Amino acid sequence: MQNFGKNVTRCNIMGPFSIYTSLFYRTNLRDPKERTLSETFDLQLIRSCIDGDRASQKAIYDRLAPRMYPICIRYIGDRVQAEDVLQDGFVTLFGKMKDFKGEGSFEGWARRIFVTTALMALRKKDVLKMSDELDTARGMKAETVTQVQNIGYKELMKLIMTLPPGFRTVFNLYSIEGYSHKEISEMLGISETTSRTQLSRARTWLQNRIKNL
Repeated sequence: MQNFGKNVTRCNIMGPFSIYTSLFYRTNLRDPKERTLSETFDLQLIRSCIDGDRASQKAIYDRLAPRMYPICIRYIGDRVQAEDVLQDGFVTLFGKMKDFKGEGSFEGWARRIFVTTALMALRKKDVLKMSDELDTARGMKAETVTQVQNIGYKELMKLIMTLPPGFRTVFNLYSIEGYSHKEISEMLGISETTSRTQLSRARTWLQNRIKNL
């Protein structure tokens, strides 16, 4: 996983979608003091969860669910199915709680679990096929920066949900989560070239949808 600094650099080289990625990262820009207190609080809860304290499990659920559910939606593209993925993610999270070493952000560690859970759900439904989507996207042309700047966060979220599964998955992993094409290729069992092509087609797909709003 790449650090936040590298993601900021990526925002600057994404072209028309730099403003898009900035919108998604806005919620992560918290005060450093708040972040430190938050991580200390997490460690206290984690110890209690490992000991089987239900109140601590509920506290972590209540805190993480509003943050992880939108992530599940972005990958799955359906709110009802995303709820199932969210629940599966928490089952895995609580089962692996003892593996968290207290290094780095607990929320970041948890986020990777929910992303992985979403990818597993997509694999089970065999919706990560790439060829048909590439054919669908051929002929699309990228539009201007202005069109992207004129759309809000909620509208972008809705558009992401309309992306074909393959496009949506690679776009989320690269542009939002910060994975490299090499990492994505290993996660999805595709080539790095396919990952790059999917990302390019996803951007073009979104830009064309924005044009028609």
